[in-house]
Amino acid sequence: MEKNNLSVGLDIGTTKIVAMVGIKNSFNKLEIIGVGKSKSLGVHRGVVNNITQTIQSIQQAISQAEDESSFKINGVVVGIAGQHIRSLQHSDYITRPNSDEVISEDDIEKLINQVYKLVMLPGEEIIHVLPQEFKVDGQAEIKEPIGMYGGRLEANFHVVVGQVSSIRNIGRCIKSAGLSMKNITLEPLASSDAVLSNEEKEAGVALIDIGGGTTDLAIFKDGIIRHTAVIPFGGNVITDDIKEGCSIIEKQAELLKIKFGSAWPGENKETEIVAIPGLQGRDPKEISLKTLSKIINARIVEIIEYTFLEIKNYGHEEQKKKLIAGIVLTGGGSQLRHLKQLVEYITGMDTRIGYPNEHLSGESENEKTSPVFSTAVGLLMNAVEDRQDKDIIDNKKNGDDSCSDNEKDVSELNSSSFPNKRKSIFEKWADKFKEFLDKA
Repeated sequence: MEKNNLSVGLDIGTTKIVAMVGIKNSFNKLEIIGVGKSKSLGVHRGVVNNITQTIQSIQQAISQAEDESSFKINGVVVGIAGQHIRSLQHSDYITRPNSDEVISEDDIEKLINQVYKLVMLPGEEIIHVLPQEFKVDGQAEIKEPIGMYGGRLEANFHVVVGQVSSIRNIGRCIKSAGLSMKNITLEPLASSDAVLSNEEKEAGVALIDIGGGTTDLAIFKDGIIRHTAVIPFGGNVITDDIKEGCSIIEKQAELLKIKFGSAWPGENKETEIVAIPGLQGRDPKEISLKTLSKIINARIVEIIEYTFLEIKNYGHEEQKKKLIAGIVLTGGGSQLRHLKQLVEYITGMDTRIGYPNEHLSGESENEKTSPVFSTAVGLLMNAVEDRQDKDIIDNKKNGDDSCSDNEKDVSELNSSSFPNKRKSIFEKWADKFKEFLDKA
């Protein structure tokens, strides 16, 4: 196994930090060769609030991944999320000086750069501009305007905004942990890569990633991301509610949630009781499972309703925007018993639990195909793709002339004509951000 082919995804969550090392095998599947996991001590609701603790947690996860994979880790692809992330819809247009010339990549670049000039709240910065549909001279619903004639180029954009300081703090933690940041991506996008199929994205689907500190939402329709949101509630809030409601310590509340927790109160009888060991020689505390599920249900209903409100704000109730594939639940919180049934009951939408095993090789352990690792698998996929793109570019730079003239013509056409081949705005932003960190 070549060390040069290894890629690493780093998921900095509220409850855990996961470093995942992997490689693409001959069957085009991800083979995970090392996972490092540590308790996340310096992160609250996706935002770093203690630099030193976060650095230590990152180093611990990286060290564990290095031991398991027997390789030294230098660079990682990182995910960003947190309560500071918000999104908005925006329409903009440019008037082209010469409508007799076909629309080029430069015109789209000019239009996107214009969106970056939007005035944001103090301390906020646009981190992601995603074109939805284009209009050329009033002709609507154009997915790809390059190569068309027109004087006025218009587009609807999905704009993702975040707090600059929060993102820079993550960058600083990674650099201080002795790592280089290969790329940075939105965690809801990473999770969606890991658990959603192209058919679901085309039909319309809402991905709900229930993490420890936040619940991330990503909505896709016609293969395009339409809406993103970060709800500042997650599994930790449920644990806190159990801790307060049952007067027990946090560790006991977490274990109680995992082992006996249910999102559906009707399941448990009043007589079902679990005994919790008392502190320092005190008598054990008896807790009714009915009471436990009522506490969990109250909070999980609130999280689902918040998320469903975001789905409604996107416009799911309109026929044109209907999410035919329904909802996919993932993340650690999705493992709560009877959550799928509760979500279907509240939203009336088809629901399934999303596992990241579709992209993993058959030898992967069951633990690594758990919804808990969805974001980490998505970030690793992103890292592998980045490496492949880099290898292709390096081969071209090194003068790999083994392809025929016809193949060269096709590759040149692809690189110049099709937008999927060009460097995304987010990648450009990531490059600028890495430049800033290098200077810092």
